Parts: sequence; C-alpha cells; structure tokens
Amino acid sequence: MSSPRLASIDRRTAETDISVSLSLDGSGQADIATGIGFFDHMLTLFAKHSLIDLKVRAQGDLHVDFHHTVEDTGIVLGQAIRQALGDKQGIVRYGSMLLPMDETLARVVLDLSGRAYLEHRVPERVDAIGLFPFQLVEEFMRAFSFNLAANLHTEILYGRDAHHMAEALFKGLARALDQAIRRDPRVVGVPSTKEAL
Repeated sequence: MSSPRLASIDRRTAETDISVSLSLDGSGQADIATGIGFFDHMLTLFAKHSLIDLKVRAQGDLHVDFHHTVEDTGIVLGQAIRQALGDKQGIVRYGSMLLPMDETLARVVLDLSGRAYLEHRVPERVDAIGLFPFQLVEEFMRAFSFNLAANLHTEILYGRDAHHMAEALFKGLARALDQAIRRDPRVVGVPSTKEAL
C-alpha cells in the first residue's frame, strides 16, 4: 500500500494570507474561498478534473486588485503539490492534454522535471472576464510552474471567448497534471536517466 501523498502549506505576506491543503490521490473534492468568484470557479474545476482533493483559503488585498491573490495562490498550490510528490518515486512524470471548450481549443503539456519553465501562448488583448483580467491566467501559471519546479507549456490554439479560453487552460492543466502525478508500477525509482528529478 503506497503512502498517502498529502501536503498543507500556509503563506502569509503583507499582501496575502493563503493556506492550501491537498491530497493528490483524491476524488476531486474542492473547498475553495479566495474572495474572487471567477478564480474560485477555476480552482474548483481544477480540483475536479485533476482528481486532487483541494482546500484553499486566501485573503488578499483585493481593494488593490486581484493580482497578488491569484499569483500567491499559484505559488502556494505549486509548493503544496511539489511537497506532496516527495521524491517522485514511481510517477509517470509527463502529462499532456488537448482540451476543447466550445469554440476554444487549448493545449497543455507538463513535465515534472524539477526545472521551472513556463511557455504561455495566448491571443493578444483578450477581454477581461467580468472584473478578472485574462492576463492573470498567465501570472497564475507562472507562479504555479515555478514553485512546482515543472516545465509547463500552455497554449490557446484558437478561441474567441475569454471565459472559455481560461477554463480550457485550467481544465487542460488539471488533466495533464493528473497524468503526470500518477504512479506507474512499472517505474522503478524516478523516471529519469539522471535518477533524480
């Protein structure tokens, strides 16, 4: 019986106070409260489609804007998943997803390599989603990938609706991550010729 892959991290700054707890081997249960309705929606569907049980509590300087809360949540979520993965023994390591959302098609490709990198390609000048600037999707992805220490490539191949584009990226990330964190009984140690990730 494999040990449970759990993590709980708290991070407090002058701008935000964020706590994340999760189980990588869950069923997609979500308990999210960031004070940003659209972001709550994205994190809830992220949990649902990654099958990660996820609890997020975030209080941020929303009177300034949403940036610090979104970015710092990405930081803590990336750190928590990295902690829960431990030494990455037996994981698949790679994940990829082509994710349709009506008129939108997103591609998300992930490598839990231990090397932080984000390549994010989306149309220029995408409208805000209500009060949520679309550019914050990139800020989240960057903070998440750098603190997870993963190579992450996110791309909108085509699309028009800002909500659909954001949702396709978050769902694509969830599905790619679900693949990458899975344990494969054929993998001995870590999936790297360097024998370290």
